[in-house]
Amino acid sequence: MEHEKSESKAKMLRVYIGQDDQWEGKPLYESIVMKLRQMDVAGATVYKGVMGYGAQQRMHKSGFLGLSRDLPIMITVVDKEEKIRAVLPVLDEMVSEGLLALSDVEVIKYAHSHPDEPELSLSPERSRKS
Repeated sequence: MEHEKSESKAKMLRVYIGQDDQWEGKPLYESIVMKLRQMDVAGATVYKGVMGYGAQQRMHKSGFLGLSRDLPIMITVVDKEEKIRAVLPVLDEMVSEGLLALSDVEVIKYAHSHPDEPELSLSPERSRKS
């Protein structure tokens, strides 16, 4: 099957929080990903660190038998700048302790060719039910 390659400029957002952080009774990282999906952001990936420290110089690492002590979590999101900028006020409400990092990136996207479909974008168009 053939594929198409598209290149564009985008914004990358990285959210650094702790594994034990909560939002409305759920893990914060899970709540953030669900909110990003609701806002039709192209995609998000959650990474769990094995060790790290933050501004307060407190070490976070895996303990005895792999039990965690508030391990570092990083959520990475890449989308068009306007989508990322729209997310920032929402994260401002949700993240009480952490770090957000924004970067300009170049995106190279590979996708299967579909001759009937319009130009590729970072975010798939989703049909919304009324």
